[in-house]
Amino acid sequence: MMRRVNVNELVILSRSIGGGAAVATAADQRLLRLALYGTSDLKANSNPQWLMSRGLVDRFGSSGPFVANGVAGTRFFSASATSLAKESLRPKKFSPQDVVLYQYEACPFCNKIKAFLDYYKIPYEVVEVNPINKKEIKWSDYKKVPILKVDGEQMVDSSDIIDKLFQKIHLDNPVMDGDEERKWRGWVDNHLVHVLSPNIYRTTSESLESFDYITTHGNFSFTERIIAKYAGAAAMYFVSKKLKKKHNITNERAALYEAAETWVDGLKGRQFLGGLNPNLADLAVFGVLRPIRHLRSGRDMVEHTRIGDWYARMESAVGESARIKTDK
Repeated sequence: MMRRVNVNELVILSRSIGGGAAVATAADQRLLRLALYGTSDLKANSNPQWLMSRGLVDRFGSSGPFVANGVAGTRFFSASATSLAKESLRPKKFSPQDVVLYQYEACPFCNKIKAFLDYYKIPYEVVEVNPINKKEIKWSDYKKVPILKVDGEQMVDSSDIIDKLFQKIHLDNPVMDGDEERKWRGWVDNHLVHVLSPNIYRTTSESLESFDYITTHGNFSFTERIIAKYAGAAAMYFVSKKLKKKHNITNERAALYEAAETWVDGLKGRQFLGGLNPNLADLAVFGVLRPIRHLRSGRDMVEHTRIGDWYARMESAVGESARIKTDK
């Protein structure tokens, strides 16, 4: 806590330096209040000529250091007070103490949130939800993932979560980049994510590869892991065929490559859609693609499209994971 300035002490100090008597008059106190706080309790005496009155000229001379420096001091301390006032009004940096993400490791919507948290260096814990019994989220009325708890506040729906976090981080300017950013974020949720499942479960071998990743990173007992890997892979192989038909996909890889090229075209030669730095659309695309990057579908995508350079820039921009390793 800052110690309150004692005006009388400062007058005595200034008098000692100037060689004057160590007695603070009311006029002297008003002068120092004006210098320190940029105001006076006598508005009528706010005229700079007042500084030259009260016998100060007689005591120190019109060119004396106290009078000359007093005017400069008034400006200096007034500016300092204004600066401190602005500093006190500045929004505090968003730094939550407890952030917990309830997720499935391979869920694209969960990975959107992780990309955002990683980019903004917000430490978070992860609770992997068992997709069979969902016991980890029994406390919540909302039975889907992702769920994000921020200092006890529950947030749901990936896009809404990201919007709320963005506004908390950018209190001084909570406005998104505009129509282009919104359009591409919608494209991620309504198109790109639907291209992924038919690709990662395209063949039985790819389906097994995907479920090996899911069960290795997921919250399964040993028995559940074995059952989920083989039974889940077989089930999702057939489900992916229905998803392919539902979303009018005739060739899985062609649809994935087309989506990647569409995104690169949307960059229009920029490093990121956000320009020199990623925006929320960049983070959304990167988030949903990150889990498949080292699966066969992701490797094929990077090899056969132009998305690799942008993806590498995003990896560098997002940096290391902000995830906190726990036993939860």
